[in-house]
Amino acid sequence: MSLLQDRATALTRKFQSLSDWEARYKLLIEWGRELPAFPEELRTEENKVRGCQSQVWLHASLDEEGRMWLRADSDALIVKGLIATLLQVYSGVTPGDILQFPPEFLKTLGFEGHLSPSRANGLHAMLKQIRHYAVAFDYLWKSKKTH
Repeated sequence: MSLLQDRATALTRKFQSLSDWEARYKLLIEWGRELPAFPEELRTEENKVRGCQSQVWLHASLDEEGRMWLRADSDALIVKGLIATLLQVYSGVTPGDILQFPPEFLKTLGFEGHLSPSRANGLHAMLKQIRHYAVAFDYLWKSKKTH
């Protein structure tokens, strides 16, 4: 099992161990509050995620070993928790691994039926942005290795 699958499974188990959606929303908010502080200099238009009703900033970087690191923030508590959920799974792995890992765990978490349409669209926009970063960094990493 891949690191991404292990992370998604652990997150899903923790989430599903809670009895109701009120407790799950509280956990999301807690995860959002645990996000590291997002630097002011990264709150730029180019780091804003399009398609989110709330303001969401997402920044990605690639380290020397080819792992992609994500940082994010939002002005809305639930949305901040949603982005924290994505970062728990996707940050610190290679872009290629991200691109090969289908985000089925989001369906298992049950967000589809429990988020407002605008929040669900925002979640998909955040995931899409992570995958865009992964495509770009995967290309950069592969071209760096061939030169």
